[in-house]
Amino acid sequence: MTDETTPPLLPEAKLADLPEKLRQGAAQAGWTELMPVQAKAIPYLFARQDMMIQSRTGSGKTGAYLLPIFEMVNARQPHAQALVLVPTRELALQVATEAAILGRETGVRSIAVYGGVGYGEQLDAFKAGAHLVIGTPGRILDHLMRRSLTLDHLHMLIFDEADRMLSMGFYPDMVRVQAYIDREHRPSTFMFSATFPAQVLSLANQFMRQPGFINLSSDHIHVAETEHVFYQTPGMDKDRSLVRIIEVENPLSAIIFCNTKAHVDYVSTVLQRFGYDADQLTSDLSQVAREQVMERIRQEKLRFLVATDVAARGIDLPELSHVIQYEPPEDPEAYIHRAGRTGRAGGSGTAITLVNGSERLELGRIAKRYSVPIEERPLPSDEDVQRIVAERATALLEARLRGRDRLQTERMERFIPLADSLAQSPEGAHLLAMLLDDFYQGGFHPPVPPATAAPRAPAHSSDGSRSGRPHRRRRN
Repeated sequence: MTDETTPPLLPEAKLADLPEKLRQGAAQAGWTELMPVQAKAIPYLFARQDMMIQSRTGSGKTGAYLLPIFEMVNARQPHAQALVLVPTRELALQVATEAAILGRETGVRSIAVYGGVGYGEQLDAFKAGAHLVIGTPGRILDHLMRRSLTLDHLHMLIFDEADRMLSMGFYPDMVRVQAYIDREHRPSTFMFSATFPAQVLSLANQFMRQPGFINLSSDHIHVAETEHVFYQTPGMDKDRSLVRIIEVENPLSAIIFCNTKAHVDYVSTVLQRFGYDADQLTSDLSQVAREQVMERIRQEKLRFLVATDVAARGIDLPELSHVIQYEPPEDPEAYIHRAGRTGRAGGSGTAITLVNGSERLELGRIAKRYSVPIEERPLPSDEDVQRIVAERATALLEARLRGRDRLQTERMERFIPLADSLAQSPEGAHLLAMLLDDFYQGGFHPPVPPATAAPRAPAHSSDGSRSGRPHRRRRN
């Protein structure tokens, strides 16, 4: 492995110096300047120097390879000239969406290729001469074996999330894809990743020619703008602890990570029963169901997404305020990718991890390995939640009161005797509490279907989680 001074040092790129069609695409994306990884990497892609480029999650790596591709592809030749390999269909769609924006003025045709959907659109795109193919290894191999896709004219090969692409799960497919590439006319190859584990570095030379290495995260692989926090929770009360933490932290939006599909199903059910706007994403969902969830995410209509690590690679949520890890990841490197879902592109965010006694030791090892400062916070009690929610509700009510005019205030005063009367009895107090809850949630929402039974914890659950009581709908 080399460092960023090993390849011939090239001047950083500037947006103003890029071709007009690329500047137009950048303007469409709302860019006013290049991000550091783009400024550093683009000159090496133009020079066709094989490179491994390490930069933290959310730093702009996709644009770093798309802009050069659009300049170097010949739009008059109807062949696949650039191939971007990604680990998930979500990331393929995300890259394709950004390509459609950045390449709008270039005439370059691109297509996202992944499994779980029909072949028709993909075959039509190949017949029309797609220049840029963005795909997952399985479906790319399928097309290569069918000869519906050929790589005879390939000039550029990109491994996005390279640490995942060269993991043992994907490595055999990557070797098979390589067999379809002409060895004498190997494309320029570039690997982008937030982390480059030792096994990835050892395998990279099988796909690259004397690659250089640029490290833009030598001081901190983790997202510097992200606050890292953990709560130690009782194993038998982890689900209720999660609810109390959500009430205290009050995230605008969050991904909640679990290690298993069974835990994802359980946690999402618990949150829904408590009235939260929550949905789940795992590899078991049908493509239609996944697309429905993703559409809610893209439209910012989903507050909590509960997911396995399939969501850590390829879901870009710029406004995501929190990442909550219901349990530490089994793979330490996954912590970086999970936490990187928040605090993206110069923003800030909070990464929260729930741990029991043994998990705390594992989290400590992760923190030491990546030099991540993780703060322990005391687990909030029911009394803490009641106090904090009461303070928030009072502040909201006082702000509403200050905003009323004289006539509105007079109209309100006719209910003061009723409020006094209700407060004197338990039944009346519950009515007032119900009204306050509706107000606190931010308005009237469609009613939440009543829970017919408490959710059952996964049979193989390691934390012995159990369900809590139902709760009214949380605000979006």
